[in-house]
Amino acid sequence: MKSDIEIARETRLERIEKIAEKAGIKPEDILPYGHYIAKVPLNYIDEEKARKSNLILVTSISATKAGIGKTTVSIGLDLGLNKIGKNAIVVLREPSLGPCFGLKGGAAGGGYAQVLPMEKINLHFTGDFHAVTSAHNTIMALLDNYFYQRRKELPPLKQVLWKRVLDVNDRALRHIIQGLGGQSNGIPQESGFDITPASEIMAILCLATSRQDLRRRIENVLLGYKYDGTPFTVKDMGCAGAICVLLEDALLPNLVQTTENTPAIVHGGPFANIAHGCNTILATKLGMSLADYTVTEAGFGADLGAEKFLDIKCRKAGIVPKLTVVVATCNGLKLHGGADADHIKEPNMDALQKGFANLDRHVRNLQGFGQTVLVAFNRFANDTDDEIQCLINHCQQELGVRCVINDGFLRGGEGAIELAQAVVEEIEKNPSKPVLNYTYSDDETPAQKIEAVAKKIYGAASVSYSDKAKRMLKLVHDSGLDRFPVCIAKTQYSFTPDPKRVGAPTDFNFDIADIVINQGSEFIVAIAGEMMRMPGLPKVPAAENIDIDDNGQITGLS
Repeated sequence: MKSDIEIARETRLERIEKIAEKAGIKPEDILPYGHYIAKVPLNYIDEEKARKSNLILVTSISATKAGIGKTTVSIGLDLGLNKIGKNAIVVLREPSLGPCFGLKGGAAGGGYAQVLPMEKINLHFTGDFHAVTSAHNTIMALLDNYFYQRRKELPPLKQVLWKRVLDVNDRALRHIIQGLGGQSNGIPQESGFDITPASEIMAILCLATSRQDLRRRIENVLLGYKYDGTPFTVKDMGCAGAICVLLEDALLPNLVQTTENTPAIVHGGPFANIAHGCNTILATKLGMSLADYTVTEAGFGADLGAEKFLDIKCRKAGIVPKLTVVVATCNGLKLHGGADADHIKEPNMDALQKGFANLDRHVRNLQGFGQTVLVAFNRFANDTDDEIQCLINHCQQELGVRCVINDGFLRGGEGAIELAQAVVEEIEKNPSKPVLNYTYSDDETPAQKIEAVAKKIYGAASVSYSDKAKRMLKLVHDSGLDRFPVCIAKTQYSFTPDPKRVGAPTDFNFDIADIVINQGSEFIVAIAGEMMRMPGLPKVPAAENIDIDDNGQITGLS
């Protein structure tokens, strides 16, 4: 089997003007970034057309280091739908350089189900991540300067809530002291860095519905509190316009193509384990305006990405998926069933069956939202016929849901025809309920919302809070922000805050270590356990295998 980058390089790309025409976009309206990438103006979003599109959410079982292949299945499903004559488009998140050069690798799909040009998408792309990083850090620089220039008449903030960001896994920057080296270098104080996908500016970009909404949200960003207890926002500094200028191009969705030269949209990139894990509302609605079937994904497992997609994004955007596809693999299920990671490629029916508990909880959680669920089995080379049939039987007999094999990785659209046909049939005969059953109501307190997610979605027995988290919850209440939804930051490998507790645990306490107020993006982030918003690099970073030759050919990128 050829590597992802070899397949991508051998694919004959069509110029982006032709891809735009296929999507119903006039070539003269796009903003090209070279021959194969373009920005699409927002006037192609049509709310009436979007309401008629069949939105399909792709999520998965809890993530494992063996990989699940959710993005590959999303692209494969889109290819399969186009193969059977449907007008379909896939809408994905942008990759982050942090995991690309760290542990996880890129996020442009794999095999014969990729979005292209994968090297550009996985690296600097159209500069959206850099724009978010620049906008976020400009706010921080302006904040520091605001109080430095007024230091003789104004005290600094009593509590600063804003940090800087960088799209690099760098554990040394989690906690820093800034302003050292004398008075001319600013005011010494503690601070730190988060990774760019955790930036509130990234969340705002992904939840904004227009330029006006973007400005409103940026103005509302809470930077800290004064000594008299009053909030201090970006609006107080009068710089929201400058930040909007930095984000002007980043606000526009990106048009690319698949390995079969069908249109694809890639835009926005918050992580689901530390942020809300969904592409932009604008990109999703653009896809829904252009296609009869819109395939989108939410990051990591359904407990993270799908929950936030439904409880946050759908609540704010007024959209509802017609169907949710849960991706499962034998390797992943075996890990959740207790198999040793070094032996998951070996047949192990006992571990496979024990791992079904993880799949079952995700499926039932999604059904609790009112979603019709279909399981997509992502086939790997080591899977046996007995294991595959066991999973199919379990889904049909125990869960009452369809389970269809996806072969998009190896065969592209041809390998996803059966999955595409099943998706169309389910939408036509048994679509999801038109109104979502949210996990919590707007009127509940943040603590009640956190408890609802922890107990209903994760299976926790109890929820506890650190003293710091309790103080922040009081601050949320005193600031009148109780109606915001909650976004829980936790490990992607488990329903619990402990990444080693695989499967579907039930008897556990869910510990909240900290609360982050995202007043601009309009949700409250609850940080569970030891979850870090700035990842570190692994012992052997992926960067060690990435190289480029004298002809500009990149190797090792996946």
